Amino acid sequence: MRPHVHVNVAMSADGKLSTRERRQVRISGPADFSRVDRIKAESDAVMVGIGTVLADDPSLTVKSPELRAMRIARGMPGNPVRIVVDSMARTPPGASILHKGEGERIIACSERAGTEEKAVLGNYATVLSAGHDRVDLPRLFSVLYERGIRRVMVEGGGTLIAGLFAADLVDELTCFVGNMIIGGSDAPTLADGPGFIDEKDFIRLSLSGTERLDEGILLSWCVTRER
Repeated sequence: MRPHVHVNVAMSADGKLSTRERRQVRISGPADFSRVDRIKAESDAVMVGIGTVLADDPSLTVKSPELRAMRIARGMPGNPVRIVVDSMARTPPGASILHKGEGERIIACSERAGTEEKAVLGNYATVLSAGHDRVDLPRLFSVLYERGIRRVMVEGGGTLIAGLFAADLVDELTCFVGNMIIGGSDAPTLADGPGFIDEKDFIRLSLSGTERLDEGILLSWCVTRER
């Protein structure tokens, strides 16, 4: 058993998540920010990869006081569990995700991660080992389910998202496509990494909705399991 996984991204019209220097770019606007905050508030956990933490230093907190109050009224913490997939325990001890806002944090590492680094991060978060050389994503999600986490929102980056798709762990994808071209062959995309070579391995999606939002369009997809 594993949690339901919802990947949410904002990308440029040419499919880039940020610049080639991995500098964060404001792609969407207020309406999309509110939508994302609601998804976060309705999730048990929100997850990012270590690259996103190092590049953007996100807090991953629920921004709306009303949505935090809604969670608390339901007997939930004001913020979802915040999870970093970080095979080698590179999360900086001063990272915003470890200090901003109340709630549980989880750092998911591999067994190869340094003992000292894990001990330091253990002062601020629950450190889980899942996998020998790198985080074993299916094993991690099984552990998360055992911890009572039923819905996970994934906010990036491209390497983590590609790994989740490759492991057949994604259930739905929402993608805001903004009105800009970023360009650059080295700029991160929605699904980075080696990619799929054989067409039979491609991830197939079923379009479940479209909506004009801010100065772009929101595409909603469900993952098709019959491939």
